[in-house]
Amino acid sequence: MENTIQVRPARRLRGEARVGGDKSISHRAVLLAGFSQGVTRIVDLSPSEDVASSLRCLQMLGVPVERPSDTEVIIRGRAGRFAQPPGILDCGNSGTTIRLLSGLLAGQSFTSVLDGDDSLRRRPMRRVIQPLALMGAQIEAREAGYAPLVITGRSPLRAIVHTPEVASAQVKSCVLLAGLQAEGLTTVREIRQTRDHTERMLPAFGVAVQKESLSVSVQGPTVPTSPGTLRVPGDPSSAAYLWAAAAALPGSEVTVRDVGINPTRAVILDALRRMKADVRVENVRLWCGEPVADVTVRGTGNLVGLEVGEALVPLLIDELPLLAVLSAVSAGTSRLTGAEELRVKESDRIATVVTNLQRMGARIEEARDGWTIEGPAELHGAELDSFGDHRIAMAMTVAALLARGESRIRNPECVAISFPRFFEQLEALRD
Repeated sequence: MENTIQVRPARRLRGEARVGGDKSISHRAVLLAGFSQGVTRIVDLSPSEDVASSLRCLQMLGVPVERPSDTEVIIRGRAGRFAQPPGILDCGNSGTTIRLLSGLLAGQSFTSVLDGDDSLRRRPMRRVIQPLALMGAQIEAREAGYAPLVITGRSPLRAIVHTPEVASAQVKSCVLLAGLQAEGLTTVREIRQTRDHTERMLPAFGVAVQKESLSVSVQGPTVPTSPGTLRVPGDPSSAAYLWAAAAALPGSEVTVRDVGINPTRAVILDALRRMKADVRVENVRLWCGEPVADVTVRGTGNLVGLEVGEALVPLLIDELPLLAVLSAVSAGTSRLTGAEELRVKESDRIATVVTNLQRMGARIEEARDGWTIEGPAELHGAELDSFGDHRIAMAMTVAALLARGESRIRNPECVAISFPRFFEQLEALRD
């Protein structure tokens, strides 16, 4: 039976919140901890289903994992050598799990199979298959580019210099993790800046990282060493939904404590400022190389449209559906270009955003690589669909808060993939 949730409009949001640990950082923390030498305690871990997929895969690779709570984990690393898994490694819905784990498995002396759900099976994997094959791993894939992936590793791998065709932090991280098991210097030369969590975290595990402009290099072979304890900042991609709703509802004021403001992730705050939201960042400090702060957003009632081009797309990739919602109620014309990558996420996020917002009365036109939105529109309640995509479910919930009349969202349970307490957090902020 299909699940639905009713969302009624909000007058304003006020209060403080803490969001779950950053999902991107959590993935990297658990995977590096499992691969490293020593015992690592990770606190404020993301409780998302995606990170749980990474942990389950590690356990199948012989990594001892203890879970004192859903936000804390203790991992005893395998010192660079996993055990051959007894079955298929199920990555669930997590593109980060399958792509980063492919990099680690490329240097292991056994064959492993990585698979996932129907959504993950539709996501392109050729972008990691090609560099890993150049490094010496043998990889078979469905239709030459989709999961399941059958990886037969090589030890040691060959070091390479790789320029990804697509700006992707997952591809960069995959190659760098494989580079830990390669002879020589492995370099990734990016075409545009992407999230830099991997290169920030590697030094915490004792791995030297060379950075020059858009190039990142690691010297192998090397086995990372556990830092002991890691604390994960709050996820700005989760906090963004609370900030956006506050920005669009006059009289709102929402503060998110202990949230990551990594410059490659906090571009959402710059976008909100450009839309004339009131944003305040306080109490800035570092957690294992990652900047953390308390961030407050106030609703002023005078949002303006936003242009996002190709250069910013990799840094706003998770927040683009949400920015479309804000653009629909903002004055002026908003445009997104250079975002074809949205079509190969958990859903075709260009099509799903356009479909839902048109149902609510937004003036939005679909393009091959984005959309054009004329605002402001008075959104009205509607029957909306998550299309099984957590980012779409949450973005449309924010739209429903801004609408006139109640909305119903189909299949909202997918929010657990990244933000299990999303609906609870929103309700607690209603004023």
